[in-house]
Amino acid sequence: MMPQLYRHRWMDEEIEAFREVVRRYIAAELAPHLDGWRRQGYIPREVWRPFGEMGFLLPEIDEEYGGAGANLAYQMVVQDELAKAEMPANVAVHTIAAHYIRDYGSEAQKRRWLPKLASGEMLAGIAMTEPGCGSDLQAMRSRARRDGDEYVLDGAKTFITNGFTANLLVVAVRTGEAGSKGVSLIVLETENLAGFRVGRRLEKLGQHASDTAELSFEGVRVPADHLLGAVEGRGFAQLMGQLPYERMLLTVPAAAVIEKAVELTLDYTQQRKAFGQSLYDFQNTRFKLAECATLAHVVRSFVNDCIQRLLDGKLDDSAAYMAKWWCTEQQCRVVDECLQLFGGYGYMAEYPIARLYADARVQRIYGGANEIMKELIARKLLA
Repeated sequence: MMPQLYRHRWMDEEIEAFREVVRRYIAAELAPHLDGWRRQGYIPREVWRPFGEMGFLLPEIDEEYGGAGANLAYQMVVQDELAKAEMPANVAVHTIAAHYIRDYGSEAQKRRWLPKLASGEMLAGIAMTEPGCGSDLQAMRSRARRDGDEYVLDGAKTFITNGFTANLLVVAVRTGEAGSKGVSLIVLETENLAGFRVGRRLEKLGQHASDTAELSFEGVRVPADHLLGAVEGRGFAQLMGQLPYERMLLTVPAAAVIEKAVELTLDYTQQRKAFGQSLYDFQNTRFKLAECATLAHVVRSFVNDCIQRLLDGKLDDSAAYMAKWWCTEQQCRVVDECLQLFGGYGYMAEYPIARLYADARVQRIYGGANEIMKELIARKLLA
């Protein structure tokens, strides 16, 4: 049993009731199909329609745009429960894209897209990363040029989550000079869009149920009013403005997976026999699990505190960077320690601990590599 956590203000009875409904839905409607989705390499877009109709996709969006007007804790609970069920990060990416529209879109844009994103009629992705650029978004080369009442997009993107299944994309493109001031965000509805092409669906080490694709844009024309923000060149600032929230969409699953790994390993070591006793009877096993349980407690306490600060409007960039790098590092560390206690069985894909191990590794890379997080924290130290 995990140590008792301090109860933050956000952890009220309504939140816990919502959590239970989400948990039951995932267990009944999503988890039984996960193995099949892993084998085919993606979750069909249609799966998210009933999830949205239940109010789980974007509960934090205002009611006038199809949400429930709830606070962000409700979204964090959704992410927590999805991660515990080994579901990949598709919904996290969807909600990030929706927040760009909510926070930077015009009234017409919000009314056009947010209700469909909240209901699951549309599934969103974010197209930022390009071949050869990685975390250096200022070096992107995809470009959009103005042509009358339209933008014409040309370029390529890679490592795009939901790239195969999404029918709405928030695309980062260059509309001006080199560097951060020349970046803009443009929204694309991709179905039957001339010049838009989904390339390879990439094979990954883990996260096998999450489609990750290469995208290309060749003379793609979209209405000029699909630009997010009143003027060009605000894209980089828009991206940076969402970072504290986005980091929490990575740290909450990290806490959930750590707890899941400890739970699985505690159960396994009590049942598995070796040399006439259970694995748990060995002092090394107990000490390792004590270390992992302590890390689980500290990570969850940190994450809960960050959620409280997020809700209070006080989660600063540095804390978000710290949470992202440290919690995901601990995720990989704990899952590795737990896998070791499974012995050879831990290396078998049929065991959840092996899948948690493979799925965890990308947490230190996407959403801003952990080395970038440390660099940003170091810069803040001298500010």
